[in-house]
Amino acid sequence: MKLSHVHGFLALGVQVAFFILFCAFVRYHPDAHARYHPLVNGSELENELDHYKSDDPWIHSKSYPMFQDVHVMIFIGFGFLMMFLKRYGLSAVGLNFMIAALCLQWAILVNGFFHLKKGTIVVDLNAMLGADFTAAAVLISFGVLLGKTTPTQLIVLALMEIPLFAVNEVIGRSYFGAIDMGDSMFVHVFGAYFGLAVSLMLHRRDASTEKEGSSYQSDLFAMIGTVFLWLYWPSFNAGAAPGDDQHRGIINTYISLAACCLTTFALSTLLDKHKKFDMVHVQNSTLAGGVAVGTAADLMIHPWGAALIGILAALVSVCGYMFLTPLLASRLRIHDTCGVHNLHGLPGILAAIIGAVAAGVASEASYGLSLYEIFPARAPLEDSLELQKLQEVLPDLEGGSGISGTSQALYQLLALLVTLVIAIAGGIVTGIVLRLKPLALLKTEELYEDEKWWIMEAEEDEGHKGSVTIPMADNGAR
Repeated sequence: MKLSHVHGFLALGVQVAFFILFCAFVRYHPDAHARYHPLVNGSELENELDHYKSDDPWIHSKSYPMFQDVHVMIFIGFGFLMMFLKRYGLSAVGLNFMIAALCLQWAILVNGFFHLKKGTIVVDLNAMLGADFTAAAVLISFGVLLGKTTPTQLIVLALMEIPLFAVNEVIGRSYFGAIDMGDSMFVHVFGAYFGLAVSLMLHRRDASTEKEGSSYQSDLFAMIGTVFLWLYWPSFNAGAAPGDDQHRGIINTYISLAACCLTTFALSTLLDKHKKFDMVHVQNSTLAGGVAVGTAADLMIHPWGAALIGILAALVSVCGYMFLTPLLASRLRIHDTCGVHNLHGLPGILAAIIGAVAAGVASEASYGLSLYEIFPARAPLEDSLELQKLQEVLPDLEGGSGISGTSQALYQLLALLVTLVIAIAGGIVTGIVLRLKPLALLKTEELYEDEKWWIMEAEEDEGHKGSVTIPMADNGAR
């Protein structure tokens, strides 16, 4: 039996491996453990980990609502958004469910190995939120490849992409000091260009078929995903931010999304030759404002700036669907089923540029002393007199590199460049692996088709299971 048909065995083997690794390394955060208490002596490991215990016993409970918002985005938002294919609905939402569950566990392990505490992986709501962000990157890549890969290939893709994602994020945040509160660079850009590079390696001339089209019913289901993502995107961009940063991030994302939505509807009908709305734009481009404002979501960009970002995001995304997607398919041999490049790739690059500009002009005049909390690399050097003076007001402030706003902006752009390089190079390597003979490519008739992977219930009362094709109006492919 070919490996492409034994995804059940592979999934089970991966889950058993995860179980063993969880037994060996993963432990509760002290805030979640019944025995960790500052007034009670425990084991040596407990005493060491007690350093990480929070002063506020309710701090994690307060963050749960925003974590759950992001969780809903991963499973309902992404899953239903990809249900636009008329004969691939079960696979879109079902495989999204499977891959997301795999990613959450693998992300906790991989991210944890990069941030070991006393040789253990400490799991709390923050770790779970980080796992959701990591899963989002893989699901974005899945959108590029929707309908063209086997479940086995998707499992392999997730296992390969997440370590590269973690490496890139550590480089960007820890070594460059880049800030990206809404993860537009580290999630959206990375996931989009990783998937596009894989698609390039898996190029096939028969990628576009009649089955790639949508139907009236499938477009309605996809709108469920759009609405959930649109509503909860402020939590995605601001969920990890503290205090006023979080409040500002919610406001900026809210305004950007609203401006992007209205602009998308306007551009969709103005650019269409029949002057009608295009569901492709409505389902996807209306969300681009959330991506484009992500890097600068917690920064002082002002409400008018957030609205401008939403307008620009809509323009970039709608024009991308209208003009760039056909060009990528015909000239560069890159087939993008969901138009991920226009929702995540281009708006993500726009977000990175906006973030660099906002970082470059940031000063104490506009941020006060919180400037050094938002941009840690700009804090004065350790043991300097400037840092000591700041610590009188901000006792928890740590020493930074003392860089200027211009340097911060350059590091932001460098983080974007490295993200693109790692995503594209990693996607090319992953695509080569997915082309290996044991992971055989699908036949043309198997593309965008549920029946190969799912038990199809008979739509008529025939007393047995079978596959029944229901005629549906074809609204055209992405």
